[in-house]
Amino acid sequence: MLFCPGAATSRRLGFGAEAVEAFGVRLISLDRPGLGASDPAPGRTLSDWAADVAEFTGLARLRRPAAVGFSQGAPFALACAAAGAVGAVAVVSGTDELARPEVAAALPEQVRWLVTSAADGPEEAEAYFAQLDAERLLLMVTAMSGPDDRAVYEDPAFAAPFRRALAEGFAQGSAGYARDTLLSMTPWPFDPAAITVPVEFWYGGLDTSPVHSPDFGESLAARIPHARRHLLAHAGGALPWTHGERILVSLLRLSGVLPPPDP
Repeated sequence: MLFCPGAATSRRLGFGAEAVEAFGVRLISLDRPGLGASDPAPGRTLSDWAADVAEFTGLARLRRPAAVGFSQGAPFALACAAAGAVGAVAVVSGTDELARPEVAAALPEQVRWLVTSAADGPEEAEAYFAQLDAERLLLMVTAMSGPDDRAVYEDPAFAAPFRRALAEGFAQGSAGYARDTLLSMTPWPFDPAAITVPVEFWYGGLDTSPVHSPDFGESLAARIPHARRHLLAHAGGALPWTHGERILVSLLRLSGVLPPPDP
């Protein structure tokens, strides 16, 4: 199973450790270019990432893995699905295609301004995003979080590995994060309607992040044939660390590894 983590976090931030062990899952996370230990790739696209994943799985002699895309990692997981590099996808608290007009219209004013800026001047927007560092991003994530998510991010057991993952993500500077953010705010180079592998969407009704899906994935799920959407009304956006086992088990069933639940 391939984990595409959120903004600027390195490959070391996993989730669902107990479920991973219990079900014999091999959870793999790759640093996107410019993050962690991965070489920068200026000008890269979402399609380039899908090609990287396809090459990696081929060299590693893996069957097509399932993929989990969290937050800013969602477009990268869906790009892999569109390219046929993965066999199933779970989008968890995912960023929608923010540049799509009907999505942009529903965004908070400041985020909509960023999306417009990315379209009008991508180089300037990328330079603007590059002003952030690990500490500023941590403060931004915490400030955008509601009480339920803030409790997760401020829990000492999670806060320490999260800080380490951010520090590793920015170890080479901010260019990797800036490129990821530009890609998340500009049109996707693939049509979600063309995705043929099974896709699940997971959102928490108490998620207050303005850069996730403004309608909790409803319109995006409707664009993908046979997609299933789960809205957990009393949960926040930190679902990998509050509902990780449920997400993993559901994805294993979707992939045919586990049998469906009893009727």
